[in-house]
Amino acid sequence: MAEISTIARPYAEALLKAVKDSKEEGLADKLLPVLDVLDEIVEDPKLKELSNDPSLTVNQTYDLIRGMLGDKVPAEAENLLKLVIENGRLEALPQITAQFRHLLNQENHEADVLIESAYPMNDEQLADLVKALEKKFPNLKLLPKVVVDNSLIGGVRVTVGDKVLDGTVKARLEQMKSRLTS
Repeated sequence: MAEISTIARPYAEALLKAVKDSKEEGLADKLLPVLDVLDEIVEDPKLKELSNDPSLTVNQTYDLIRGMLGDKVPAEAENLLKLVIENGRLEALPQITAQFRHLLNQENHEADVLIESAYPMNDEQLADLVKALEKKFPNLKLLPKVVVDNSLIGGVRVTVGDKVLDGTVKARLEQMKSRLTS
């Protein structure tokens, strides 16, 4: 079977094209939260089991998932959901969302930034960190998301695309451990 990322790419590209072709202002901003909710729904083990039930039709599967989304859902999200269900690619939806977000970021010269911190950060600390990161990543608008991870002991780990800047105490301890044992 093909890699999930290979399966997801054409869907993500088609979704980006649909957003760009749409005349609706801010469609991508409306679409992303819906896709995030869809990802949570399709990753639920109970739904995975249900969606693999051969007695459930494509329309029943669609109606079940669509019913969990609420009222205001962009037509593009509904169309994507129908398409992945019809093609038996429901498990690829989280990867489709990730690739769509990546393509959208490239289009807008933006980058998602995952900031893992040992302790909660206040607004001023976050602003200072983002300002410093903007110097390392010029020509990109950084979109930070902060996650608190107590296992880091102290410091922060920043992930921008495939680049990781790890200034955590945990990472330093790991480096010292490897130096001492080698």
